[in-house]
Amino acid sequence: MTHNLAPIRTLGLAALVLAALPCAVLAQTPSTNPSGDTPFSSMAIARDEADACRVLKPPADLAETAYLRNGYRAILRILIAEAALASESCTCLLDQFTWDQALTALPRFQTSDNPRLPFNVLELYAKADALEAQVVEACAE
Repeated sequence: MTHNLAPIRTLGLAALVLAALPCAVLAQTPSTNPSGDTPFSSMAIARDEADACRVLKPPADLAETAYLRNGYRAILRILIAEAALASESCTCLLDQFTWDQALTALPRFQTSDNPRLPFNVLELYAKADALEAQVVEACAE
């Protein structure tokens, strides 16, 4: 004796879809709008004014590995901080620099002939942090 289960499966699927409808209605699309009525489901954080001059993550096509991209990001931070100190400017100079400048400055920061590890990223980040701290200190006076 054989039983056809197709109608039972169809009925089960229909019940599942109907049970999920209230959840779909309650779901909200996340938003980057920093207004006070932003739903909790949105984890996007609006950028602070202080972050407006922060060097963002480099584009993926800048270098093949995250290690290299992070190094170029640190080099760009160093170049910007050095320019701010040299010009005694307290304005954001980020828009005056490009990723190409970081690539061009590589020989100055290169510590190895290994193309996959041409520099020490931790040392570059430490240098960038120190220079940025000098800029903040100079601008606070």
